[in-house]
Amino acid sequence: MDIKLPRLGEGAESGTVVSVFVKPGDQITEGQTIVELENEKAVAPIPSSASGKVSKLYVKEGDKLSVGQPILALETDGAAAAAAPAAPRAPRAQARATPAPAPQPTRRPVEAPSVDVVGDLPQNESAAASPTVRRLANELGIDLTRVRGSGRGGRVAVEDLRAYIQQLQRLALAPRGAAEIPEAAPKPPVEKIDFEKWGPVSRRPVTSLRKIIAQRMRESWSSVPRVTQFDEADITAIVALRKKYVAKYEKKGASLTLTPFLIKALVAALKKHPIFNSSLDEATDEIVFKDYYHMGIAVDTEQGLIVPVIRDVDKKDLLRLSKDLAELAEKTRQRKVATEELKGGTFTISNQGGIGGGFFTPIVNKPEVAILGVGRGALKAVVRGEKIEKRMMLPLGLSYDHRVIDGGAAARFIVEVVQALEQFKESEVKI
Repeated sequence: MDIKLPRLGEGAESGTVVSVFVKPGDQITEGQTIVELENEKAVAPIPSSASGKVSKLYVKEGDKLSVGQPILALETDGAAAAAAPAAPRAPRAQARATPAPAPQPTRRPVEAPSVDVVGDLPQNESAAASPTVRRLANELGIDLTRVRGSGRGGRVAVEDLRAYIQQLQRLALAPRGAAEIPEAAPKPPVEKIDFEKWGPVSRRPVTSLRKIIAQRMRESWSSVPRVTQFDEADITAIVALRKKYVAKYEKKGASLTLTPFLIKALVAALKKHPIFNSSLDEATDEIVFKDYYHMGIAVDTEQGLIVPVIRDVDKKDLLRLSKDLAELAEKTRQRKVATEELKGGTFTISNQGGIGGGFFTPIVNKPEVAILGVGRGALKAVVRGEKIEKRMMLPLGLSYDHRVIDGGAAARFIVEVVQALEQFKESEVKI
């Protein structure tokens, strides 16, 4: 029997093999991890669904796998084999796909509504869809990568398929003499540069994680009109509180850093300014206000930037937040964070203070509408009343989606965050 890739979760249809733990001839048991698969920004263990002897491996590290595609062939007893006959095996994606020829620009009548066709997706990229939709598209001979999905993450629904067919009918019946306008221009061909002619170089393939990061950043950059609001917070009192309580937190197994203070200050501001805890639902043209507070924390790893999410931060004290932060950050660096732990955030913090640097403009973590960038605190001479005092000042940069949030709202929000940091109560730090 073939052991196939099971469903990975909502909207997850494929992944890249990063580790293979078995080889032909190995005896394995049901539930034993056979491969590790990178999906989204998480690495998930894939267990065997049966026990037996591995007779053949269909995959190797670096291969892309889709749901239902076989991983290995397993020799089992007759009863098990009869109970689970092997389905026809889907062809495995080649490690290097042959570049497709550049698409030619098409033209469509003016009077026809916008075409729900994705013209710039590569033909070998699978579209997210349910088995029912895939079967229907296969029967009709429709390439799902050409259909723009309206579901979460671009998932193609039956309604999208129907709209696509209706649009093709309208285009086919349109009069030849109708005025025409060109569709979106195809992407220009990538220029191949001979870097070696100027000197010696080394090359390293782009990892799956880096490709995902690049895709998300490109999507956010091209679709979110962002503005960044800057300010500074006087955290002299917070530094003193941390110094006073850090040993007590360590005895409880927690590391008291600045980030839990930031989370607390942000929750207070988010409750007063709920538009920053919202998302723009582009499918329905609605702003979704969330009654929960799940904080995304940007974690710097050797593989790249990953943003795990801490749930219900409004319901946790500083000690619990400190423990959760340390545990989640360590899981993320080890690539043991689950895919679900990377989703559902309502606001994100990108704290570079431990590395250095000052102000910067973080990119909004779509579908959230705002993100706070935090630099390293620095001692500065600050005028307080009639005196000049030495104070620890923290640089803050609030990037926000200008489709949803106006400049005045952003200014009021960051002022609220600064006040919450500068007036942080000691009672919230005590254990």
